[in-house]
Amino acid sequence: MGFRRLGALAALAVRRVLGRFRTSPARVSMSTVGVALAVGLMVSVTAISLGLASESVVASEGTDYWIVPEESNVQSLAVSTGSVQLGDVHRASAHIGADDRVEYAVPVLLELVPVADAVTGEREYVLVAGVVSRPEAELLGLSLRPLTPGDPHYANGSYDGPRTGEAILNEAGATSLNASAGTTLESPRTPNRSFSVVNVSAGGTSTAFGTVPVAVVHLSELQAVTGSAAGDQADQILVSTDDRSVRGSLERSYPRTTVVRSNGLAAQRVSTSNLPLAIAVSGAATAVLVGVLFVATLMGLAVSGDSESLGALAAIGLSRRSRSVLVAVETVTVAVLGGACGLVLGMLGIVAINGAGRATLGLEPVATFDPLLVGLAAGVALLIGVLGAVYPVLLSRRTSPLEVLSR
Repeated sequence: MGFRRLGALAALAVRRVLGRFRTSPARVSMSTVGVALAVGLMVSVTAISLGLASESVVASEGTDYWIVPEESNVQSLAVSTGSVQLGDVHRASAHIGADDRVEYAVPVLLELVPVADAVTGEREYVLVAGVVSRPEAELLGLSLRPLTPGDPHYANGSYDGPRTGEAILNEAGATSLNASAGTTLESPRTPNRSFSVVNVSAGGTSTAFGTVPVAVVHLSELQAVTGSAAGDQADQILVSTDDRSVRGSLERSYPRTTVVRSNGLAAQRVSTSNLPLAIAVSGAATAVLVGVLFVATLMGLAVSGDSESLGALAAIGLSRRSRSVLVAVETVTVAVLGGACGLVLGMLGIVAINGAGRATLGLEPVATFDPLLVGLAAGVALLIGVLGAVYPVLLSRRTSPLEVLSR
């Protein structure tokens, strides 16, 4: 079959599909809607998976290495509360920071702490980071400069030094707690120990569901209220340096730990977190399955109802092979139309999902649109059309011209 003949059959198939929308739209419209719903769902679900994949981690641009327990994994760098912790972190970070090649070493303890809303009194959970303050350091995009330098309450391990009660909030934390500079923060966990907000600034760790409410306080003060003072525990030590040779010293200075480079962190997270990929694959598989079932069933019924037309085409000399190509192109055309509608539906779904997340939880963006979704929608629609064409083509090949024309 030449390209010219194939093009003529394809043009005829498209005209027949468009004609059905005017003469008998029920089956072809339902097929289109079925594919549109399947592709729209896939686009929305994949957009959510892209949002999940864009989740960032606890870090700062000045941090070159993370020292974590060897039993930890890369995910523990984001929120390592409840995981294996480092011990004797004040002494260890001071020893690391004494190296001339190191700008600073900051131990970090991460805890999810219930904090009372400053206006309503309702309990809200905030990610609290305890640090040994360094004016030149940043954590989670928040400068540590507003905190009193060092960690006065630690007092060489006695934990009886002056308590500052200082806390830095990111904007998400301030919004969540209805707090501003000067607001007193109280936690049901520590009714006798409050914190005072000394600064509110932009920053924080972002997830698919928005920016996490974050508070930064002095390490010893957080240790005292969470039970981590025994053993001087923290989750990680952030090290800033311009000298790559320091890594070997870091690995030797703190036994049974893992040293992670900042420039390798993103790749490791992508490779070790399979949730976004699993969501995207399951969405595509569901779309293909649902779309094929819709198209195969309804286009099969359309072929059965159009047997007289196919018989007439056979009577005027159109071969069985050409009729099969005609039906296949018709099915693919319906699937492509459904895919185009589904792409629009999916984009509207992304807007609706983000709007709902913003209105109900104050989170954004939940779903992320990427131009690759257009290609994905087109590819899935074509696959649905090709797979869904098998059954209608088999039905068309069983149509007998003599039997049809003799009715």
